Amino acid sequence: MKKVIIATSLATVFCASAQADTLLGLYIGGHVWANEAKGSFGEGETDQAAFNFNDKNQGSYFVALEHPIPLIPNIKIASTTLDTVGGTTIEGSFTIGGETYGASSQLDTTFDASYVDYTLYYELFDNDLFTFDFGLTARDLDSKIGVVEQASSKSSDLSVSGFLPLLYVNTIIGLPFTGFNVFAEANFLSYDDNSVYDYQIGVSYAVLDNLAVDLDLTLGYRSVKLELDDIDDLYTDLTFDGFFAGAIVHF
Repeated sequence: MKKVIIATSLATVFCASAQADTLLGLYIGGHVWANEAKGSFGEGETDQAAFNFNDKNQGSYFVALEHPIPLIPNIKIASTTLDTVGGTTIEGSFTIGGETYGASSQLDTTFDASYVDYTLYYELFDNDLFTFDFGLTARDLDSKIGVVEQASSKSSDLSVSGFLPLLYVNTIIGLPFTGFNVFAEANFLSYDDNSVYDYQIGVSYAVLDNLAVDLDLTLGYRSVKLELDDIDDLYTDLTFDGFFAGAIVHF
């Protein structure tokens, strides 16, 4: 909740800055993402349980500030809600949050892997036909996991927080005289046994396009993979993917 408040406050500051200086470009956008979660997690590389997660509609929004100063990067702040619930019957023993559950236990879980991305990036190309951005993202991960055994109501919790450094790329290809654009955006990281990616591809349509404000509607597909190896004792192999619909306003 605190991160959402911080991101919203920064968006307000950016709005004020954009009104004060017409050289600044402010982008505010978001989408509703209908995703399916699948995979496993646990406190060891070989001690993981695969859960049957419920499909959920998740929210994501961002603010970005662009300027004409070449050596200073642009900034983008994006917040993504990524939580789900699920259940499973484990085959062997399973340990999480200091509690061990025996074989054949029926477990319910709440899994929240929401995060805020702070991205600094440069526009290498920026015109009506082709845009390409490149930069670095600090992903502020704040995961909370709860597990409850159905028969005994025994429960355990595990919290994981920290920053993940990711590479950031974004490209937009304009389709002349149509109002449509094709876009792709990705954050990714791979080292040792950790592999994280977050990409989205889609199309946008310009509903408004004038000197005062631009409004684009977006439709696309997004996928997030969290393959983490011993992040605060947490091991995961999870994927969230599905289609989204949203909008972007440019002042």
